[in-house]
Formats: sequence, structure tokens, C-alpha cells
Amino acid sequence: MSNAKSKLISLPVLGQNRLPLSSEAKKVNVISLGCPKNQVDSEVILGNLKRSTIVEDAENADTVVINTCGFIESAKKESIDTILKAIAWKEAAAKKGIRKEVIVTGCLSERYRSELAGEMPEVDAFFGVHEFDKVTEKIEGHYQQVLLTERVLLNQRHYGYLKISEGCNQRCGFCYIPMIRGNLVSKSVDDNVREAEMLASKGVKELICVSQDTSSYGYDFDRNSPNLRKNLHLIRLLEKLSNVNGIEWIRVMYLYPSMFSDELIEHFAHNKKICRYVDLPVQHISDTMLKAMRRNTTKQQTTELLYKLRERIPGVALRTSIVVGYPGETEKDFRELSDFISEFKFDRLGVFTYSHEEGTYSYGLKPQISEKVKKERYNRLMALQQEISLENNLAKIGKTFKAIIDVKEQDYYVGRTEHDAPEIDNEVIIKTDRSLEAGHFADITVTDAGEYDVYAELV
Repeated sequence: MSNAKSKLISLPVLGQNRLPLSSEAKKVNVISLGCPKNQVDSEVILGNLKRSTIVEDAENADTVVINTCGFIESAKKESIDTILKAIAWKEAAAKKGIRKEVIVTGCLSERYRSELAGEMPEVDAFFGVHEFDKVTEKIEGHYQQVLLTERVLLNQRHYGYLKISEGCNQRCGFCYIPMIRGNLVSKSVDDNVREAEMLASKGVKELICVSQDTSSYGYDFDRNSPNLRKNLHLIRLLEKLSNVNGIEWIRVMYLYPSMFSDELIEHFAHNKKICRYVDLPVQHISDTMLKAMRRNTTKQQTTELLYKLRERIPGVALRTSIVVGYPGETEKDFRELSDFISEFKFDRLGVFTYSHEEGTYSYGLKPQISEKVKKERYNRLMALQQEISLENNLAKIGKTFKAIIDVKEQDYYVGRTEHDAPEIDNEVIIKTDRSLEAGHFADITVTDAGEYDVYAELV
């Protein structure tokens, strides 16, 4: 759960001079759940509130906005639990004669709006994923055009997420997101660059490009054969983003295996601002499972791409995600997956158990895998990856890397190399008597390693 860190923020209404906050300005808190793409939406909502006071403490806010996730069962449960907690705050305040309002937006609200409204009448309003203007209008009582370049960052100021497109044209068997977010709609190169410039002006040095399927960026601009084969628009966007003053690292997340061209590989290899880090969710390696998951690729194609990435991008770190327990997954399919992970040794790997989601292609597939088997397969892969991660980290001892400093903790600093995205990947623990600042870069030498973190000293 991420809450706004700023205590007080005042921004001008579009086309007007800065407006002073009145003594009766609402105190607003946004609770952002789910993925970084959802976080960007929360930041836009906050940034477009012109006459409100943004507060860190949700319990003491006049208005609590909960931006929900509705992707899988665990995320839905977290969203519902958070809404119920906000309702309890509202009811406790009402007993003291204090009026609070609870607003729910985001993926869960988009997916189950009528059901939620019937079960939770205490919520003042439900809005979907494309209704930022209605959220701000509900809070402040007037309509205004929502600007994507108006954002209040919910994380540390030296990195920021750039959502380069909305929606998805893929139809993976386990995923409901296209039904929530719609088909692919790419933001123009110019709009993305303007947003990146805004982030840089706020102190962002690491720009993290996100979308549901980043490698398909621009396919809705034109469907000519060269664009479909060569990622032309994504490459053009990355070139332009590289010229934004203040941005030193560009990290690209959520690249789809079947849409990754040789031209894009070459751009990753030669653009000095792009992190040598490729996030490529393969989900499985068994041809039977890839077909059942509707992944539009094969084991051979996936394997060839992975080894090509390692060969052509010197020093690259490869992150992937895996789904275990998909309907019909046999022990043979799972062993094939496990053997491949053991052989390839991904630098970073996330494992998820299949979530049985109504409305998806996989919902009616049989046989469904028991929760016990899902958990057992999950544990086996996590144990395997723990060994691989330790082996990879131990190989870094004595080597020097550039790291960005994230935070100071007691008598040490925590940072990351270009091989690690914030929140989800490894960290560098740096012991030093020197004073370092968050957002600054430092050269470090690895001195020791654990399964998921490395320890280092300054060069």
C-alpha cells in the first residue's frame, strides 16, 4: 500500500494562476494498490487536485481515495480489505459528528462496480480506470481537464514510472486486464517525452517505462509490416527519451517475448542510457502450456530469444515471471519448466500461482490444478531460484558496478545497480563513513553476497 508522502501541495487550475488553499480545503489521501501502472494513475489523480490538501495519514483525511487492483484473487482481497478499513474510519468519524467520504476507483471498481455498490453502500462513489476527471470532480466539486503531466510522485523522487501506453491487444489465457483496460492505446512520442521532462524537473534520474505490453508500443499508430516486425515506434520513443536532460537511466519493463525484434535488441545494446536489464515475462516454457496460455510463441522461439539477448547485450540481467498450476499443467510440463530454469539461470525470477479468474479463457479449462499442488510447485521453483540467485551474486564479488542510492538505513546505505528495478529486485548494502544522498550515483565494489542482496564498499 502506497500513500502520498507530501503533506501539503497546491497546484494551479488549468489556465489560471495558482490558487490559494482555503481554510476549508479538503484533506485528501490516496491509497494506491497493485502495480506501478496503477501507481501512475494514483499520481495523476493527486496531481490534478488543485484546491485540496494532500495528507499522508489516510485515517485522518476528509476524503480517502482507494485505487484498487482487480487482477488476481489475492489482489482483489487486499482491495476489499482496504475499502472495509476505510469504511470503518468513516463510521468511527461519523459517531463524532465528523463527515468523511470514501471513493473507490481502479481495476476492481471497473470490473465489479455494480456488485461493489450493492455490497458497500457506505462508499460515496465508484469510478473506473478511465475516469480521473470524475474522481477530481467528486472531490473538488468542479470539472477540469485532467493533465497526465500533473503528477505527485508516490515513491522516492529520484525514480519515476512513465506509462507509455494503456490497454493490451494480447489475450493471454489467464489475464483479465484487456477486459478491464481495453485494447492497446499508445501515448504519442511527444506526450511521453513531455511527461518524462516533467519527471526530470522533479528530480527523477531513473525513468521506468511501463505498460501492459511495452513491446507493442505504437502498433496502434500503424500496422504496416516493418513496424510490426521491428518495434520502430518503441525504438523511436527510447531515442527521444534518451535526450531528456536529467534522465540518466531508462529501465524498460514488461516486454512481450513474441514481439521482441532484433532491432530492439541492438538498441538495448547500444543506447548507453538504457539499463542492461530486460524484463521478459515468459510465463512457461512447455509448448503445451504456452499454447494453452495463448502466448503466441513456442519453446524454441522463446529459448532462442533469451540466449540471443544474453549474447548481444553485454552484461545484461534477465528478469522473468512464471505461472505454475495453470489448468492442465502436468508434472512433466512442470519438470520441463524447472529444468529450463535450472539450465538458463535467470538473473531475476518471480513465480506466481495460477489464479482462477472468471471471464478469462482459462476459467473453463480442465483439469484445474489443486491449491496444494500449485503451492508445492511454487515452493520448488522458489527454492531453485534462491540457489541460482546466490550463485549469481557470489560471482559478483570483487566486481565494480555503478549504483543509485535509494535510502540510508541506520549505519549503511541501500542502493541498486542497473540490474535491479525498485521494489522487486535485489539491493546493494553499502557500508561507508562517507555521506551519500538518495538519488546520487556511486561506484561500488561487491565484497560479499547473499541470496537476494549483495554487500559492497565505495570505490
